[in-house]
Amino acid sequence: MRKLLLIMGCLCCYQLADAAGEEGLSPLRQQQLHHLLLHDCGSCHGLTMKGGLGPPLTADVLLSRSDDDLAMTIADGRPGTAMPPWRPLLDSHEIRWLIQQLRQGVTP
Repeated sequence: MRKLLLIMGCLCCYQLADAAGEEGLSPLRQQQLHHLLLHDCGSCHGLTMKGGLGPPLTADVLLSRSDDDLAMTIADGRPGTAMPPWRPLLDSHEIRWLIQQLRQGVTP
């Protein structure tokens, strides 16, 4: 149990240390988040974000959703669905960055 807590603590420190720059996220963290978007989000929403187990996350579909609504869904998940809460792994700046990427259209 102690090893698990130590590893989790190190990961949190790594994420905090990696956040930097004008937009609050280093190029490395942006690359990591892009990978997460393609592979973790894409595993349910489709690699092209056109839907799968989860609904499509294409730029045109997201026009009807506010950034705050999307951020809440990403942070807290959707109870009763396969959408998990990402708040334990992502901070608000990272979530906003992901939303911005989705609004621009994600390409594999």
